[in-house]
Amino acid sequence: MKHFFRRCAQALVLASAVACLPARAGPFDQPECVVGAKSGGGFDLTCRLVQAMLEAGKSQQQPALRLSYLPGGIGAVAFNTFTGSRAADGNAVVAFSAGSLLNLAQGKFGPHSERDVRWLATIGTDYGVIAVAKNSPYQSLADVVKALQTKPGSIVFGAGGTIGSQDWVKAALLARAAGVSHKIIRFVAFEGGGDALTALEGGHVQVFAGDAAELSLHLKSSAGIRVVAVLSEQRLPGQLAHVPTAREQGYDIRWATVRGLYVGKQVSDADYRQWVEVLEKARSTPSFAARRAELGLYPLWMTGPELDKYVSDRVAQYRKLASEFQLNVR
Repeated sequence: MKHFFRRCAQALVLASAVACLPARAGPFDQPECVVGAKSGGGFDLTCRLVQAMLEAGKSQQQPALRLSYLPGGIGAVAFNTFTGSRAADGNAVVAFSAGSLLNLAQGKFGPHSERDVRWLATIGTDYGVIAVAKNSPYQSLADVVKALQTKPGSIVFGAGGTIGSQDWVKAALLARAAGVSHKIIRFVAFEGGGDALTALEGGHVQVFAGDAAELSLHLKSSAGIRVVAVLSEQRLPGQLAHVPTAREQGYDIRWATVRGLYVGKQVSDADYRQWVEVLEKARSTPSFAARRAELGLYPLWMTGPELDKYVSDRVAQYRKLASEFQLNVR
């Protein structure tokens, strides 16, 4: 594999950088991106973006990147698999997000820590959103806050994660901004944001706490949702440009969701470097930038020691936040 990639890298030009996947049998014979949840959520979005990155310059003889789904615990089953039986699998990359790091901070991935995998790269960032159904009586974030203050039992949050997940934390931050205890939150957990959005439209939950990218994808096929706030520093460009930030509306709630990939701890240095090389070249192409924007993500590239430090620092921050909400901390 090492010699193949070396020859491939020498032949690459910018427009075909993402073609560098081997066609012969070997460690990368069946490249795979693992989605640690059901389809339709943020992990799925991450792998779809990676698939697009690698597809652009692929020849007919080269294997396509396959998406596989390994739901359970919003990434926990996938993490346990790649710290165990597939720890040396250089064929596969696994999607992660800020939520994965938050779960690690709380020990939700079993006995494992952030040091038990190799963090490969970030390929973009996303931002939190608060949304309601189109026919909801809540027209703004202020309406949701008022309902939390006056009749909290009337609001059920739905999201792609359990209590303590990043989506639950968004709801808890909103409750704190409203001046009420996070302990009063009624919360229904789904295995992925896609299921949560379907429940929102069906009236089974009243408020969705999730991410802009997964919501933007859903909005392309449905007009049944109203976004009342984005949890970014400034308004987002594109499809959600008309939506005010929570800060604009008087509530200092911000949540950035990094999206990226990891591999097993025992993956060789050579395999790790070649994955980074392929992704690095692919991210500089116009087709990648266009696809990233189409999927509602924003630029953020880190790898190597920079990414390792980011992960370590962010897990430490999430431990502190988890403590503030009386959650378990690892």
